[in-house]
Amino acid sequence: MVTLSPAPADTDVPDGPPAGPGRAARALRAVPVPLALVVMISLAGVVLGRVYADPLLTRLMVGAAVGSVLVGVAARRLPSWLVAPLSVAGLAGLTALSLTLAAAHAGLPGGLGAVAADAARNAIPRLLTAMIPVEPAPDTVLLPVVAAWLTGLTAAEVALRTGRVLLGYLPPALLYAGALYVVGPNADPAVVPSVLFAAVAAAGLAAPSGAGRRPASGDPAAGLAPTVRAAVRLRLFAASAAGVAVVVALAALLAPVVAGQVDERPVDPRRYVEPPQVESLDENPLIRISGWALNPDQKLLDVRTASGGAASGGARIRLAVLSDYDGVTWRVGATYRNAGRILPAVEPAPGATTDTVRQEITVADLTGRLLPAVPTPREVSGARVAYDPATGTLIRPEGLVPGLRYAVTSVRENPDANLLATANVPAGDAVARVLRVADGAPEQLRKLATQLAEDNGAPYARAIAIQDFLAEHYRVTAEAPSGHAYPNLAFFLFGPRNGGGQRGTSEQFAASFAVLGRLAGLPTRVVVGFEPKADGPVRAADAYAWPEVLFEGLGWVPFDPLPRPDEEPRPVEQDFRPPPETPPSEVPEPTGQPSATPPAEAAAPTGADRSGPGTPVLVGGGVGGSVLLVGLLLVSLALLRRNLTRARLERGDPGARIAGAWRELTDALRLAGHPPGDDLAAAEVAERARHTLVEARAARAARAGDGGADAGAGRAGNDGAGTRAGFVRAGDGAVEARAALVGGGAVEPPAGQGGAQVDELATLLNQVAFAPGTATPAQAERAAALAGGYVSALRAARAGWRRLLWSVHPGPLRWRR
Repeated sequence: MVTLSPAPADTDVPDGPPAGPGRAARALRAVPVPLALVVMISLAGVVLGRVYADPLLTRLMVGAAVGSVLVGVAARRLPSWLVAPLSVAGLAGLTALSLTLAAAHAGLPGGLGAVAADAARNAIPRLLTAMIPVEPAPDTVLLPVVAAWLTGLTAAEVALRTGRVLLGYLPPALLYAGALYVVGPNADPAVVPSVLFAAVAAAGLAAPSGAGRRPASGDPAAGLAPTVRAAVRLRLFAASAAGVAVVVALAALLAPVVAGQVDERPVDPRRYVEPPQVESLDENPLIRISGWALNPDQKLLDVRTASGGAASGGARIRLAVLSDYDGVTWRVGATYRNAGRILPAVEPAPGATTDTVRQEITVADLTGRLLPAVPTPREVSGARVAYDPATGTLIRPEGLVPGLRYAVTSVRENPDANLLATANVPAGDAVARVLRVADGAPEQLRKLATQLAEDNGAPYARAIAIQDFLAEHYRVTAEAPSGHAYPNLAFFLFGPRNGGGQRGTSEQFAASFAVLGRLAGLPTRVVVGFEPKADGPVRAADAYAWPEVLFEGLGWVPFDPLPRPDEEPRPVEQDFRPPPETPPSEVPEPTGQPSATPPAEAAAPTGADRSGPGTPVLVGGGVGGSVLLVGLLLVSLALLRRNLTRARLERGDPGARIAGAWRELTDALRLAGHPPGDDLAAAEVAERARHTLVEARAARAARAGDGGADAGAGRAGNDGAGTRAGFVRAGDGAVEARAALVGGGAVEPPAGQGGAQVDELATLLNQVAFAPGTATPAQAERAAALAGGYVSALRAARAGWRRLLWSVHPGPLRWRR
């Protein structure tokens, strides 16, 4: 019996004596497999390059394919332990070249070491969060190039050294599938590259290979006995037939599945990766306006206009676009994607002209991540950015630092003013975001919007009416408190002038315009930025917020509701009066006929002629009826107060119940004679509540003779830069409080009764204000318990008759809720 012992896979038959035609034939047989590997890996680069803005990535992946396969071919006859050093050296050289070319292409500063470290640290997240089309940068080319090199090296080792060609095709197939997955739905189906990939793979399998050991004649059974040779050939034929049958069966089984997926939209892997995020200060930069107004000389930027005409030196610089409003806070609501130097182009509105502005900006004291630029940016160099195409807002994910210098080229749109008067505004789902009016809009705001819109049918006329009303009736002041929630806007628009109302910063003017515009059916948004007078330093005094309205065919048009400096605002009451319930009666016209003399009244009856109940009965009945009437009134007030408390604490979602608990606390302060100021933040109201309870208990102890006679009087204030009660303001208020002294020491409430309770309730309120929808029913129940405990403690500290009056006081029924 003859036993066939195969030779080791990594050895070749000695070449023997030189034979030109034989050596050439073996060389030709060794070409198809390496060439097929190079083409298959390069096709993966072609597929992936479809979502890149430049062919640089495809070229680098082709270079990685050629280099890695050549290393595998060269190391085929060398010991296997030499493959790793050679491949590491080749990969390092190619990686350094790729990063250098990509950094030069993207215009990134820094040495090769810093660029390589940043790319290695952020390659995967930036590749999967980059904006389409992706700019070839060090962090977006590193991973594909390294993957292509490792794929080529692995495939060459398996296919050439061991002779397993089909197994060697597995790494390129996985790389190609990965490229298809990364591209996802962001490009057209890769039909041509996929067909070419399959054809090249089939050609590589069909061509004779020089890998492994083969006899000189090319016949695996050559040199054997005839019977053995026939057996070997039979086994080879059977193996080949079985392989073909398996391939045909797999094709028959998988073809319907693959065909059914042709029309399916592929999954985008980017949805599983969180894009760059910003903090609340950058999500709502509108709250920074009041702080900047109090420090007008603070240098935030330095701007130099490189091109765009002389008028561009005073161009508005946009910091952020705020499109979302929930009744409390305006937010950007952007989805930022890592972008390269070139940003996606947006077609200008048909009725607008454009000019190009290029500015060089140096950051001074401006903090955060938002990157200022003239709208709309098209190219950014000198800083790595992330971009939201929907709003045109830029951020620097690493944050702004003093001395950061970058250049921005923007395309500024100038709408045709002659078309505004007849332009319409869009409607529908596409603009629902900028038309949405949050629940809870005060009725006065709705009436004012209706009054301004009823005599102005055209959208532009409505916008001008709102702009002129704000400019003619309100005053700009840097000391106005921050805040743009519904209560803040209501106080700004309708509050008494002698109490701080009807004055504000550009924050209140822009926010009021945007809300009134949406109530009048206009798609609006708020923009925060700077309006420098010329090139040079941009200071905090240049910070500015303005509203914009979207018109069909013209795009977003800015408006300026700020008053003129030389005009004295008129009182709001002169032009805003709610319509009367009933029309006044007409005055009768005078007549020439003399009026008839009225008949004389009859004389009062004498005592003998009177009839009816006597004086005692009338007096007794009147007193009894009055007592009964007063009793019914007090019972009704008590029931109404009780129903109001239950409605606040038990009805609605958890957020509404927490807000209701807070109103119970503020009503208790007003009943105790210490109403919280409209300009106090929640933490400051809690501080006042604690000291109010301290003073009430000290006064009760003094009345009972248990302590000193002087109960003291707490006083609380703030720095004037806060929001109305119940909302957190941008600045930090300073609250002074003086507790009553009893027996020489400060009287503090017992633990768990008014001290930490009000602080915890203020924390829950802030959570509802800044994170709507996150409150839980347990937190709402906790808020109700905290408010109830505090109100009971404060009521118990009152005098006896005041405790009785507490439950029937009508104040909470008529105070603003």
